[in-house]
Amino acid sequence: MQFSKSTDYALHALLHLGHPDRHHNVGIKELSATLGVSESYLSKIMSKLRQDGIVRAVPGVNGGYELARPAEQITFLDVIQVIEGRQQMFECSNSKSQQHQLLAEEGAAQPNRKRPGQGECLVEQVMEGAQQHLYQYLREHTIQSVLDEAFKRRHHEANKK
Repeated sequence: MQFSKSTDYALHALLHLGHPDRHHNVGIKELSATLGVSESYLSKIMSKLRQDGIVRAVPGVNGGYELARPAEQITFLDVIQVIEGRQQMFECSNSKSQQHQLLAEEGAAQPNRKRPGQGECLVEQVMEGAQQHLYQYLREHTIQSVLDEAFKRRHHEANKK
């Protein structure tokens, strides 16, 4: 599985907006220069984040973008689902095959095992479990948690000198 560059840019843009020294909104020119991406491409990304309530657009000459909610309330999963979509990562398309039927019969024949439901895909079960672990991990990491880690590392490096 690979996430798009749009997700990468979205996360970095949010980290830039969430920086604790930032007390004002950030214009698209500054943001695109900081990230090294075109203004038009970044505008499309920021529009998606705005529509989902992650950032707020500030109108006017000195307008730009700011976080619409606190950085500790914006999870990596929130951002990924806005940019990549909320579709299921894996879907079993082989439920009518002989292999699928064989796995279902073997699973039902084993003692002390719940009988798989009719049409249940054992491969999909494993993949669903992996997706749930990934989602949980991404829910635990927020824009603020990454900013905190960056601050901790900078502070640690400064103390070494």
